[in-house]
Amino acid sequence: MLITHDTRCALDTVVDLVNTAPEDESASDGLADVAALEDFVRSHKMSDVGVLSEFDLSAVRRIRGRFAGIFAAADSRSAAGMINELVAAAGTTPRLTDHDGYDWHVHYFAPGASVADHLAADCGMALAFFVVAGEQERLRRCEAPDCRRAFVDLSRNRSRRYCDSRTCGNRLHVAAYRARRKESAG
Repeated sequence: MLITHDTRCALDTVVDLVNTAPEDESASDGLADVAALEDFVRSHKMSDVGVLSEFDLSAVRRIRGRFAGIFAAADSRSAAGMINELVAAAGTTPRLTDHDGYDWHVHYFAPGASVADHLAADCGMALAFFVVAGEQERLRRCEAPDCRRAFVDLSRNRSRRYCDSRTCGNRLHVAAYRARRKESAG
């Protein structure tokens, strides 16, 4: 599956957005306030975003939950329905652009769109490409028992199980190794 630069940026953005949600009541929200949303927008180099407000923060949190639902979808039909709702509500207006030194690419949000509509349109379309390509199962959650972070499995053989093999994957492998050693020793 060919993934263009703008689609990859949108995938990274939607994964990071979903992962800002607190995993439980004791965890903090990665989008705790407007300043955190501004940092998110800046770090993802989102273009055409104006001054952000509490209204924007609330709207982004709502679509974050809807994107989380797509990562949890049981099948492509369910994912497609959720993506269609997100993209339609955003009022997509595809247009070609070549800003900030990048070659021609497509933005799906309307000029002057809110940050929530911007995210819903661009990220929703990136996820739509995966459903269309029959690759919805690549939208995953980490299999580590103490982690449920979202990620997109871009491995060649679709075998990635953890959000980060150096942390979650390694921690589980070390625990399994220690359990085997303990069992064989005792």
